[in-house]
Amino acid sequence: MLTFTALGLMVSSNTWAQDVAERLSERLAPLETYHASFEQKILDGSGDNLQEAQGEMWLARPGLLRWEVDAPYSQTVMSDGEDVYLYDPDLEQVTVQAVDERVTHTPALLLSGNIDDLTASYDVHYEKDDQDTFTLVPSTPDTLFEELNLMFEGETLTELWMTDSTGQRTAIIFSAIRQNDAIDDERFTFDIPEGADVIREDP
Repeated sequence: MLTFTALGLMVSSNTWAQDVAERLSERLAPLETYHASFEQKILDGSGDNLQEAQGEMWLARPGLLRWEVDAPYSQTVMSDGEDVYLYDPDLEQVTVQAVDERVTHTPALLLSGNIDDLTASYDVHYEKDDQDTFTLVPSTPDTLFEELNLMFEGETLTELWMTDSTGQRTAIIFSAIRQNDAIDDERFTFDIPEGADVIREDP
């Protein structure tokens, strides 16, 4: 079994991994709701900026999410715990997909899910710098990303970085963060706009 030597102590790799997973659980477990503005940037493998967007996010456990992009192109993603709705007002189109394992592996929905499932489905690594960074690497190949970084300042999640199989990175920077404030249930109810085309995708 691999071991790590630090300060003269021998620590098994299994124990180290378990401690890191528990540390992430301690950060996320108290998070019942989360509301923040965000700035999103998509970078190519060379770090060049491909796209920027701004918006607002609401999250509540278990499984509730509303993600609204305001600029430059409006879009709403909402999960009520059973279905995920993607609304594109420019196309007047709503795509509906049942919540399944692949859908719940999207970064924002990961945060609203079960903590035990999260630490069981990913190898979790930890790095301490100006902020605490937890890196999640999927333990199965059928995921939407190859690496996910969660960055905390104190107890507050401030950044989320995702890397896909092409090397493209998505950076999401949160601001005006409010944790565990009450969020109206209607925020997680999606009313399909009149006249919009509805596409239901099978799992």
